Amino acid sequence: RLPIFYANTVLLKVFNLPFRLLKLKESFIAKFGSAPKFYVRAPGRVNLIGEHIDYCGYAVLPMAIEQDILIAVEPVNSDVLQLANTNSLYLDFSASINDIQIDKTKSQWHNYFLCGLKGIQEHFGLNNPTGMNCLLDGTIPPSSGLSSSSALVCCAGLVTLRANGKTLSKVELAEICTKSERYIGTEGGGMDQAISFLAEEGTAKLIEFSPLRATDVRLPSGAVFVIANSCVEMNKAATSHYNTRVMECRLATKLLSKSKGLDWKKMLRLQDVQAKLGVSLEEMLTIVEEVLHPEPYSTEEICKCLGISLEDLRSQILSQNTQDVSTFKLHQRAKHVYSEAARVLEFKKICNEAPANAIQLLGELMNQSYISCREMYECSCPELDQLVDICLQFGAVGSRLTGAGWGGCTVSMVPTDKLNTFLKNVKKAYYQSDVQRLALENNSLFATKPGRGALVFVEA
Repeated sequence: RLPIFYANTVLLKVFNLPFRLLKLKESFIAKFGSAPKFYVRAPGRVNLIGEHIDYCGYAVLPMAIEQDILIAVEPVNSDVLQLANTNSLYLDFSASINDIQIDKTKSQWHNYFLCGLKGIQEHFGLNNPTGMNCLLDGTIPPSSGLSSSSALVCCAGLVTLRANGKTLSKVELAEICTKSERYIGTEGGGMDQAISFLAEEGTAKLIEFSPLRATDVRLPSGAVFVIANSCVEMNKAATSHYNTRVMECRLATKLLSKSKGLDWKKMLRLQDVQAKLGVSLEEMLTIVEEVLHPEPYSTEEICKCLGISLEDLRSQILSQNTQDVSTFKLHQRAKHVYSEAARVLEFKKICNEAPANAIQLLGELMNQSYISCREMYECSCPELDQLVDICLQFGAVGSRLTGAGWGGCTVSMVPTDKLNTFLKNVKKAYYQSDVQRLALENNSLFATKPGRGALVFVEA
């Protein structure tokens, strides 16, 4: 179950929160005229390897980072929800807590809070949930691939849980928040929510699904992971890029299943096909080569292969924002997923066995992952390509995009003795050569280590 900490000087120093909490409390009092009763924190995450495979049913390997969403909360005796943000770019929001409406067409910040709130409301069947005043402070760069939106959903779910006097396990909370984020239209797989709740300081986690579980992965001591923001923003809910990939994997699942005589209508994830056939990931790659052609599939061809109408395809399989997509690349997407799933398992194996050349081997896996994301999954962009090249040039043994892609961040594995030189050279080559990037330089490049999961703070 989630720990609840009573704030004291020693504890707050551990979380580096004393000044921030005090400032947030003062801002809350100035905004609402009363003091918050508790605070909730949910971290962002960096995915070390295992991109775009959680929604296919495969294990991923993320860790929580120091950057987070922090919310000060006061339950109130009314049905009004009031949300405010310390960042003036994000407008205040107010609504009846009994009439939550989430507009999928607008990726406004408060909608992610509403997702987490609605998920808890529906899970417990809360007919008259308590109203709340909430003030949010976030340190995760938005639309950077570090899970700012999911951290907000998780934070909101935990806020609602605490305010209404309910309890759930970390796993239950992660699963509810995964489902509830889909209210905004994102067909995610659950990695972000799982690591936000299940993370522990000092260790990355292998996150597995169905059932959800997390296993410690001790990272090698001779290297650090460095996050670099490309300064290209990408919001998963604002475009169809992400959901198109989810649908391509779903369609590849259907065609592979049908070709092997499986009940394709019940099959949703590429992992389901492997499990039903009882074969290895390597054998699945061979099946992909045999069954799926590299040329894009038109909707007409997909319908012909499955023996369904275009109307059935759109209404029964495709998501709302992929209805008008006319072609899908199934071979490439399936090939990426099965090969990436194998890389995740190999990454964990190397960490566990810790051979003398572990850092080099892990770096090679990260590089392979990036090439597959760029060429097979096509979720990179020119700025990410440039940034990965720069990171490798200046000492990273492995570098790859992290998060959805099409912008956001890279994560690089850098030998500890090269870190200072690496940071200096990457700053000069990528950030200081561009006026817009230079303005964001201070928050765009940093070394990170495995952090803690979501927490509740209550003032003593």
